[in-house]
Amino acid sequence: MRILHLANHCHEIGNGIMNVAVDIACRQSERGHSVAMASAGGSYVKLLAEYGVRHFDLRQSWRSPLTLPRTALALKALIRSWKPEVVHAHMMTGALLGRLVRAGADWRLVTTVHNEWQRSAVMMGVGDRVIAVSAAVAEQMSKRHIPASRIDVVRNGPLNSPRRATDGDEVAELSHPAILTVAGLYARKGIGDLITAFGALAERHPSAALYIVGDGPDRARFEEQARASRLGGRIRFIGFLADPRPYFRGADIFVLASRSEPFGLVIAEAREAGCAVVGTDVGGIPEVLEGGCAGLLVPPGDPETLGRTLCGLLDDPAELARWRVAAGQELGWLDTRRVADETVQVYQRAIDAHRLRGSGRPIAAGTRRPSPADRLAG
Repeated sequence: MRILHLANHCHEIGNGIMNVAVDIACRQSERGHSVAMASAGGSYVKLLAEYGVRHFDLRQSWRSPLTLPRTALALKALIRSWKPEVVHAHMMTGALLGRLVRAGADWRLVTTVHNEWQRSAVMMGVGDRVIAVSAAVAEQMSKRHIPASRIDVVRNGPLNSPRRATDGDEVAELSHPAILTVAGLYARKGIGDLITAFGALAERHPSAALYIVGDGPDRARFEEQARASRLGGRIRFIGFLADPRPYFRGADIFVLASRSEPFGLVIAEAREAGCAVVGTDVGGIPEVLEGGCAGLLVPPGDPETLGRTLCGLLDDPAELARWRVAAGQELGWLDTRRVADETVQVYQRAIDAHRLRGSGRPIAAGTRRPSPADRLAG
């Protein structure tokens, strides 16, 4: 199959959307498909080339609307010359450009919805098929009037990523017990709730330390909150790390305290590293934690309950060990290869539906092998 991925850029900056797009493109090429990506470029271009994925320079910026007509013409010319069967848009600008130039064409447009909480996410509904990265995202998109018949759930999975070197098992030297979060420093990620929760357990567990890996526009506010708690020396802001695996390996407990979360890629990485995991019961987090079988779920925006849950794990080493073991079970469905393969199945459904529509024959629904999270949801 000939596949063209569209993204605004391909920089390695901790952007989950970009990471997923690169993983899928590389794995699809590895499976023998002809794959290309069109973007404004970035540090991942070299990796894409190593996996046989062609890169075309195409600047897609909704912040510069006057450039979009020229970009649309460039995209149309690229599609005419490269002849993809499927154009897969991972971001809003690419989705709208794809829809604009698709009129009368045989190729199919597929979009992926990651951040359904954004108002603009509804625009991803322009695809012939719309991929949701969790059942929670699919439900929200249906509520926003995207027909459920056009939505496919392909849950994210970052494990065995082409972006990660396979060699090396470095472990960060952390103070223990070590509590870790890896997240963009935005209010919706619940970093403030986690700092508050840590303050509630700090006196009872004087050796505990909180490590916050990531960066973002609200970092200064969270650093001030940590200073005000008088625990600043035990709350450590590490900044963005392209590869945070040493911190996952060194931590005892991983926390994702998000108030909204389409999936939670970092939880999968924490599970692989053997951390006990605590996540908020919101969005796709229960799915990546398999309904609470692989980690503890707490209400979002509730630092008191989060603090009690963390304290319970630190109070009981046997319970902590049990959750560390549980986190590492049944990880195969979180592999990037599964995500790439299921995504190709969505492409094929879009192509088949187009052909059947032209033939006048009835269109049958596609099927795929359920993951552990599917079985729990069912």
